[in-house]
Amino acid sequence: MKSTTLLGRLGSAALHAVGPAVASGVDVIASRALMYRSSAAVSRSASESKGPAERVVALRAIAAAYGDPALYTTPALLFGEPRRIEPSQRDVGRFDRGGVIGDVIDLAWPSRLGPYLTSLDARVREVTENHTARARWIRGRGAGARPLAILVHGYRGGSFPFEERAWPIAALLRRGLDVVLAQLPHHADRARPKSAPRFPGSDPRMTNEGFAQAIRDLRDLVQWGRGRGAPAVIAAGMSLGGFSVSLLGTVEPLDFLVPFIPLVSLADTARDGGRLVGTPAEQMTQHEALSDAYRVVSPLSRPPLLPKERVLVVGAVGDRITPLEHARRIAAHFDADLVTFPGGHLLQLGRGAGFRAILERLATVGITTGE
Repeated sequence: MKSTTLLGRLGSAALHAVGPAVASGVDVIASRALMYRSSAAVSRSASESKGPAERVVALRAIAAAYGDPALYTTPALLFGEPRRIEPSQRDVGRFDRGGVIGDVIDLAWPSRLGPYLTSLDARVREVTENHTARARWIRGRGAGARPLAILVHGYRGGSFPFEERAWPIAALLRRGLDVVLAQLPHHADRARPKSAPRFPGSDPRMTNEGFAQAIRDLRDLVQWGRGRGAPAVIAAGMSLGGFSVSLLGTVEPLDFLVPFIPLVSLADTARDGGRLVGTPAEQMTQHEALSDAYRVVSPLSRPPLLPKERVLVVGAVGDRITPLEHARRIAAHFDADLVTFPGGHLLQLGRGAGFRAILERLATVGITTGE
């Protein structure tokens, strides 16, 4: 695995020296706000209200419930078989940025809701907004089928207008790709109005089922793209989306994969956010049990389906929400190159270096022809 830091092309020495510290400070403040749970909220949570020993017993029971080895040898048991979908299409306008023009079309189709743990069926189906999978297709103009880039947002993201600004869509269109912005379960239009996303949540079973649903939806989009004649399908994701596309890259054959400031371990996030309880030894035991409970959906638990030259991981030096170690672990698992930029998770100072590296690699492997 080769690690490259592309800072020199990005500019000033001040960015190198100050960027990570400033961005880290923003991440720390945001992380505390996201991870904080009032005592009243904790008392209402069936999982978080338990003591250390009780938590470990519950977590080990969850790990056992997903313990069938066939879940690893036969991914369709959890993630469904690939299927061809015919989503409804609604024209919503025109993409016009920097002289690059495309057509904007919203897609919707029935999501596959059936949980692996059938006892959770009623809970999984409770939010009707989440019964429909949604994505925004930004179609470049020109003859012939184009490669398709599926882009996946982070936690609490997914609003199409925001995601259109979060990704270098004009650059992708200019290089001959189409773009699809996918919404994860329980986010944006798939969430109850004015509610926080239910996925990921405090119950690892519901989080596991949320990832399973997400992968089924993303597999649908991959097959839809291939069915339209796309010569290549790319998946890229930020943060929670980085975890999701990394998992997808162990389940569905792709042509290129980009985990960007990716999450790799929910157990680490719980530990680093102060969500484990008891003595240091008890917290360590909880962390191990929580890792086991999530193992069935961990991208690190399954072999990659892409050659290493078709994976590029991008991490942020100042990231304190999904620290750089998350990106390093994913890069190591895929034996892939890791590119870094000096900013953080939210204040992504210098992220253009990562985007340039992605575009360069797409040209190198022949998916695009460059500018």
